[in-house]
Amino acid sequence: MDLCYDDVPMNICVAGTGYVGLVTGAVFADLGNEVACVDNVPEKIAALRAGRMPIYEPGLEEMVARNVADGRLSFGTDLAAAVRRSVIVFITVGTPPGANGETDLSAVEAVARQIGQAMERYTVVVNKSTVPVGTGDFVREIVEKSQATPVPFDVVSNPEFLREGSAIEDTLRPDRILIGAPTQQVAMTLLELYAPLERPMIITDVPSAEMIKYASNAFLATKISFINAIANICELAGADVTQVMKGMGLDPRIGGAFLQAGLGYGGSCFPKDAESLMHTAAALGYDFSLLRAVAETNLERAPHFVRMIEKALAPLDDKRVAVLGLAFKPNTDDMREAKSTEVVRRLLELGATVIAYDPVAAENARRVLPAAVTYADSPYAAAAGADAVALVTEWNEFKFLNLERLRGAMRRPVVFDGRNLWEPERMRRLGFEYHSIGRKPVLPA
Repeated sequence: MDLCYDDVPMNICVAGTGYVGLVTGAVFADLGNEVACVDNVPEKIAALRAGRMPIYEPGLEEMVARNVADGRLSFGTDLAAAVRRSVIVFITVGTPPGANGETDLSAVEAVARQIGQAMERYTVVVNKSTVPVGTGDFVREIVEKSQATPVPFDVVSNPEFLREGSAIEDTLRPDRILIGAPTQQVAMTLLELYAPLERPMIITDVPSAEMIKYASNAFLATKISFINAIANICELAGADVTQVMKGMGLDPRIGGAFLQAGLGYGGSCFPKDAESLMHTAAALGYDFSLLRAVAETNLERAPHFVRMIEKALAPLDDKRVAVLGLAFKPNTDDMREAKSTEVVRRLLELGATVIAYDPVAAENARRVLPAAVTYADSPYAAAAGADAVALVTEWNEFKFLNLERLRGAMRRPVVFDGRNLWEPERMRRLGFEYHSIGRKPVLPA
């Protein structure tokens, strides 16, 4: 496969080594480019140089090690030096939400300023961080003001569509590559870089590309909150939300993706992006009441789940609850906006004893969950002597648990399934009292 149209590797700088920056840098290096990943946290760079990843992502550690060994991927703290060596500079720093939902662009601004100060030749500056519409113009102004001597450059928007837990696959085989560029000629630079992937590419203006990212995430969040609202009605009406989902999802206009009822969305993207889009809309004079309802529905999911537990077990002050899954989704150790934090804290407030298990996120969970939580080294150890098991994150290993062994370990065989991972009839036959989302509770045979 050709590296790019002229077979010449590109020198690339990636500013920021979080999920997006580290995966982006590793993949571009794997395609044969010379990539310098830069971060302003020396300890993080030291760890990366030693081969220790700051995040858990399947396949990432091996890809990083391979490209470091081959000399295509390097890590450092000197952004200016990396900018001077590069023809493309990716901005992949964090854009956290402020107290009012507004996106904090201070890290983007700081990087843009350093790029402007260091730039010595024409450079393409690429916003890959998730940023509000209008940020391209903001970055251009910062870079221009920071230049001691005017140097030509262009700012491009190239939003990422990575899912944590499958970020390598999503980068190598994306369903589309979005390039928001001021001119067709500028877009060609990114087209050449991405050419080896042979994936569909769409070229837009910069504001449209910025908007596409937020609109996509907001729409997916809407699908999740919609089916969760339907699940609430199903619980009241005695219907089965899984059957409703199948019937809806077979309609090609709707589709089954992101139409799974459960505890709602979490992580670093959907909650933050929904808030940011609402703030942007308000700043432009539009009240995005639809998206506000989506966010409010999502906020109610964890309390709804705990009320289900409380109703079946009350009082909880002498109950032992095993919580399976702590990360916000499977195949990651990310605890940002994880539903487990809400569930665990509320269970503790109600007097329950909580024993938790997660395949990879326990270390990160210890930093954010109350000290009263006990951690087990297996699902069965967590369930030992428990009055209930509460499944919060649908790790694949939970799907294939020996449920008879799980039941045998428990003091009382009651399961609360926050992700509808198991089939109610099977759980009934195995002797469980089983509560799930949007489905009727079942009692043991």
